[in-house]
Amino acid sequence: MKTGVSYKQEPVTGQYDAIIIGSGMGALTTAALLSKQGKKVLVLERHYTAGGFTHMFKRNDYEWDVGVHYVGEVMDKRTALAIMFDYITDGKLEWADMGEVYDRIIFGDKEYQLVKGKERLRQQLKDYFPAPADQTAIDQYFALLDASAKSAQGFFMDKALPKLVSGLIGGFMKRPFYKFSDKTTLQTLQEITQNKELIGLLTSQYGDYGMEPSRGSFSIHAMVAKHYLKGGAYPVGGCTSIAACIEPIIEKAGGKIYTNAEVAEILVKDNKAIGVKMKDGKEIHAPMVISSAGVHNTFERLLPLEVATKNGLLSTIANVKPSAAHISLYIGLKHTAEELNLPKANYWIYPSYDHDENMRRFLADDSAPFPVVYISFPSAKDPDFGNRYPGKATIEIITFAPFEKFAQWDGTRWKKRGEDYEAYKENIAQKLLQHLYEREPQVKDKIDFYELSTPLSTKHFVNYQHGEIYGLEHTPERFRLKNLRPQTPIKNLYLTGQDIVTVGIGGALFSGVLTASAIMGKNLLGDIIKKGREAAAH
Repeated sequence: MKTGVSYKQEPVTGQYDAIIIGSGMGALTTAALLSKQGKKVLVLERHYTAGGFTHMFKRNDYEWDVGVHYVGEVMDKRTALAIMFDYITDGKLEWADMGEVYDRIIFGDKEYQLVKGKERLRQQLKDYFPAPADQTAIDQYFALLDASAKSAQGFFMDKALPKLVSGLIGGFMKRPFYKFSDKTTLQTLQEITQNKELIGLLTSQYGDYGMEPSRGSFSIHAMVAKHYLKGGAYPVGGCTSIAACIEPIIEKAGGKIYTNAEVAEILVKDNKAIGVKMKDGKEIHAPMVISSAGVHNTFERLLPLEVATKNGLLSTIANVKPSAAHISLYIGLKHTAEELNLPKANYWIYPSYDHDENMRRFLADDSAPFPVVYISFPSAKDPDFGNRYPGKATIEIITFAPFEKFAQWDGTRWKKRGEDYEAYKENIAQKLLQHLYEREPQVKDKIDFYELSTPLSTKHFVNYQHGEIYGLEHTPERFRLKNLRPQTPIKNLYLTGQDIVTVGIGGALFSGVLTASAIMGKNLLGDIIKKGREAAAH
């Protein structure tokens, strides 16, 4: 399901109120909200299809998602995320519930199941850890999740405020959040328990934000863990349904999404953004520019060097690194998910309970076990998959892989990186397949096709220079950065996307809400949530 029209085949004409660079979840949300406020928005996407990490790709008559593997909170129509998705898609986007168990955590021969429902999960954890000290720690853990989530409201609301207002009251709004964000996840959990197995299980979804417990901020851990307390869901029709449902809203207001449309530079005059220069040299002007290309790309590559330097933007991000890179094995089978009895729940497989040590060993030695292996079954999650691809099924296996392990092939062309690169990939693929066969042995000898992507693939398609998947690292320092907000020191230049809020489809969506709110000078989130809950009540 392709979205957008090709810039190479159809020239951009007409006047637009805003230009958005990129078409990820933050960009699409910003575009939809501005469109509903009467703005005519031009979305420019360098890839051949819109959606960013919400797009899907096809190969050999199979289709896979590249970034959205499950989403929390959307099955409860009273949540802010569900209401916002309904609003930006005019209620057209459907979700399929993954069932009672959404994640299965494996440590050696021990399996733990994460079940939906806060109190059910609390009890499940207590069943796994019946010692009185552990039971107390589990209660304290859930209290920390609640307190951290509550503290985040003021922190993120401040980002949409005008800088003058933020300067007056922002410190007060953000202070409660820093109590949680300034500590790592490991520091926080070690204050309530010394049980390494319990800590290992509580942090077993760290792959969803890409930082081991000793390095990641507790705030991002708490947001992700709380996000899935109501279970997991998957978009019906696959992840491309998201962009497909939003595109008509943009077009209804006179806007358009262009693909194969690479922006080379943001045009700035007298410290005011006035438009963009395309890769082919064409200039497109508009009263405002919104970048969803990530802060590193925006500040270091799209803005003229003198503009970025003058406004202190390069020093802002100098000490925060890009997030983790990954490899993904895409698998196609000539059998249905039902025939193969594939689960909807994801697997998280670990060599030990110590996630930090697992990562250290892997980074030091290629032959060490993967620090985590995540297995997802998209065709089992999507009830529409069989209609689009009858008689077939898909599986994805993901793990971390530092960009440095592939740096020797950086600069080579996609699909033409050489035999040594292909051999290196094949070795990784076979190791990942062994993990799959151990959990789902019935798929062995049933695989029709597989292909491994690397950080170089991410760099090629998404334009993140180190193949990162989660933008900036979610360290305690990241949440102290002052320029990770919609407004920039350059007039009429705004930011959106996961870098200004947090990783994930929910974080990216709310970045779009904050950006549109900052532009319009309205509390769009509050207005939409109020109306959505009133409608749900009736």
